[in-house]
Amino acid sequence: MIKINYYHSLIFFNLCILLSGFEYLRNNDLIIISLFLILSLGISHGALDHVKGKKLLKLFNYNSITVFYFSYIFIGITIIFIWLLFPKILLLTFLVIAAFHFGKEDCEFIYNKTKLNIIYFFKGSLVITAPLLFHKTETLEIFNILNFEVSENILISNEFLYLFLLISLFAHIIISINKHIDVKSLLLMDFISILLINYFLNPILAFAIYFCFLHSIRHSITLVFELDNKNFLNGAKIFFKKALPLTVITAIIFVLSFYAINNYYSLNSSVLKVIFIGLASLTFPHILLEYLIEKYEKRT
Repeated sequence: MIKINYYHSLIFFNLCILLSGFEYLRNNDLIIISLFLILSLGISHGALDHVKGKKLLKLFNYNSITVFYFSYIFIGITIIFIWLLFPKILLLTFLVIAAFHFGKEDCEFIYNKTKLNIIYFFKGSLVITAPLLFHKTETLEIFNILNFEVSENILISNEFLYLFLLISLFAHIIISINKHIDVKSLLLMDFISILLINYFLNPILAFAIYFCFLHSIRHSITLVFELDNKNFLNGAKIFFKKALPLTVITAIIFVLSFYAINNYYSLNSSVLKVIFIGLASLTFPHILLEYLIEKYEKRT
C-alpha cells in the first residue's frame, strides 16, 4: 500500500506544479468547477460509510441497517440546524475537527505508534493555515459569507500563521521518523503540494484540488485495499460499484440545496454555503463512525 500511496503523492505533486503554472487558474475562482469536483470525486470517499455502518452494527450484534441510516441522517440534519443557529461555534468546531481528520486520514496507511492526536491536528492544520497565510483577504471573505466574521487579531497574523505552518512541518517530520524513505518522501511531497496550490490558486479551488485529488483518493485507496487486499484492480471495481449509488444521491441533494438557496444569495455565496455546510453535515457522522469502529475493534 505504501508504494501505491507514494506514486499517488508523486502524481499529485506534479499535478499541483502543472496547475499552478496556468495563469487562467491563478486569475479565476472556477467555483462551479470546484463544486463539481467536490460532488464527484470529493464526497465519493465517504460513500462506503453504509458498509462500515453494517460492520459497526455487527460489533454490537445488531442487524438492522435502518438504525444506521436513521442515525447518520439525523446527525447530518442536526449539524445543519446547529450551523444555522450558531454558525461561529459550528464553523470553528468544524475547522478544528477537519484539520484533525485531514491529518489522520491522509496518513492512516502508515503504522504509527503515537497516541498524540494533536500531532494529526497540527499536520492537517496546513489545509486551514495555508489559504489564510497566502490569500487572507479571500479566505476571510469566505468566512464572512459563512456568517463567521473574523477581526484582525493575533490568531490570523502572519507571524502566528507562519509559526503554525512550521509546527505543521514538524508534525509531518514526527510522523515520518523511523519510516521507509517512500513514506518520508510522500509526506514531504504532500506538504509542498498543499503549499503550492494555496500560494498560486484561490482558496476554494485550492481546497477542491486538495480535497478531491489528495484526501479523497488517499482514503479511497485504503478502502480499496480493505475490499480486496490481494487484487487492487478488483478492489477498485468493487469500490466503484458500492460507492456510486450514495455518491450520486448525495450529489443530487447538494444540487437541490443549491437551487433552493440560490434565489436568496449570490452564486458564489450559494455554492460556498452548500459546499461547507454540506461537508460539515457529512464530516461529523463520518468521523464519528470511524471513531466508533476504531474504538470497538480494539476491544474485540
